[in-house]
Amino acid sequence: MDPLFFPENPQFWYETLRTLGHVAYGGADFGEVVVTAQRITAGDYDSWHDEWLATADRVEAEARAALAGGHRVSARDAFLRASNYYRNAEFFLHGDASDSRIVHAYDASVDCFQQAAALFTPAIEPVEIPYEGTVLPGYLYRADDSGAARPTVVMCNGFDGTVEEMHFFGAAAAVERGYTVLAFDGPGQPGTRHHQGLVFRPDWENVVGPVIDHALTIPEVDPARIALLGASMGGLLAPRAAAFEHRIAALIALDGVYDLGVITTSAIPGDRAEAERRLRAADDPDLDAMMEAAMAASPMMRWAIEHGMYVMGVDTPRAFGAAYLDHHLRDGIAEKIACPTLVCAGADDGFFRGQPELLYEHLTCPKTLLEFTAQEGAGAHCQSGAQRLAFARVYDWLDDVLGTTA
Repeated sequence: MDPLFFPENPQFWYETLRTLGHVAYGGADFGEVVVTAQRITAGDYDSWHDEWLATADRVEAEARAALAGGHRVSARDAFLRASNYYRNAEFFLHGDASDSRIVHAYDASVDCFQQAAALFTPAIEPVEIPYEGTVLPGYLYRADDSGAARPTVVMCNGFDGTVEEMHFFGAAAAVERGYTVLAFDGPGQPGTRHHQGLVFRPDWENVVGPVIDHALTIPEVDPARIALLGASMGGLLAPRAAAFEHRIAALIALDGVYDLGVITTSAIPGDRAEAERRLRAADDPDLDAMMEAAMAASPMMRWAIEHGMYVMGVDTPRAFGAAYLDHHLRDGIAEKIACPTLVCAGADDGFFRGQPELLYEHLTCPKTLLEFTAQEGAGAHCQSGAQRLAFARVYDWLDDVLGTTA
C-alpha cells in the first residue's frame, strides 16, 4: 500500500496506518486521524507528540461531556479513541526515559481505556496478575454474564504496543465470537516498563506460566481450550512460551518471528558468529559508529534502537543489538511446540519480513501459514489497516481447531 501520509518516513506512515486500522474496532475515527496527520511535521517526534496529544485531549473532553450527560455509548466510544490517541502521543519519546511526557500520556491512555471498559456490557475488568513479587496489568473480557466456561484467548502485544491496544488487535474480535479473553502486559511492555521498570526477558514461558495460573482461577475459562496469541514481537514471545507451557491448546503468531538476531547481525560485515562477537564485545568503536550512522540515515532504525534500549534496559545501541540476540526460537525451541499453530505473514512487513516463513519451516506441530497480501490491503506488519479481514481468518482457524462456532 502506498503511503497516504509521510511518504519519505516509513515509520511515521506505519504508525499512522496502525492507527487507521484501529478504526475497525473503535480505536479511531478516519477524519480525526487525517486531520492530526496533516498537522504533524514528518520525522519530528515533538510534533508527533503534540498533535496526537491535542487530538486525544479534545476527544477525551468529548467523552467526559457525554458521560456527564448520561450518554454512555457515546462516552465509551470517545474514551476508546482517546485512549488510542494518547498511546500514539508518547510512542516516539522513549529515547529519553526521563521525559515526563511519556508517563503523562501513557497514564491518560490507561485511564481513558478503563473509563471505556466500565461502559461495556459485560464490563471489561482490569486485572492484576501475580508475577514474581509484583503484578502484570491486564484485562478480562467475558462474552456474557452467564458465568459459563468458554474457550479462551490469552494474548499479549509485542515490542512497543500496550495491553490496551490489544482491544483493537484481537480482544474485541474474539469476544464477538464468544471467547473469554485475558490480555496482559509482560516485562518490557508499557504496563510494566513505565511504572515498574521491568524489561524484556527471552524466557517468556516464565511470564505466560503465571498468566495461565491466573486464568485457571477464572470460572469463564475452559482449561482444556486456552489459546495463546502474540502480536508483533509477541509472535516470537508467544511461541517461545508455547514451547515449554503445555497447557496451551492452540497458538497464534501474529505475525510469526523466529530469530531477532537476524535483524541485528545482517548488516554487520562478516558471518553471524563474528557479528555476534562484536555486538557482545566490551568495546567496538567502529561498530558503534556504524550503528549511529544507521540511526541517522533511517527513521525506522532510529526509532527501533532508541525504543529497544528503553525496553531492554540497556544504555547503548550495541547493547540493544546484543540483547536482541537472546530472543530466538533456534536450538530446537520451535520444534518443542506441540499444539496446533497459526503463523501469520504480511507480504510487505517492514519489520520482520521473512521471519514468519522461518518459524513455519521449523515447526513440527500441526501448523498453518496464513499469508496476507498487499492486494487485500493486508500486507503490512500485523495486517495493520485490515483488522476485520485478518481476525476473521485468524478466529475462523481457531474456531476450527478448538471446535467452537459463533
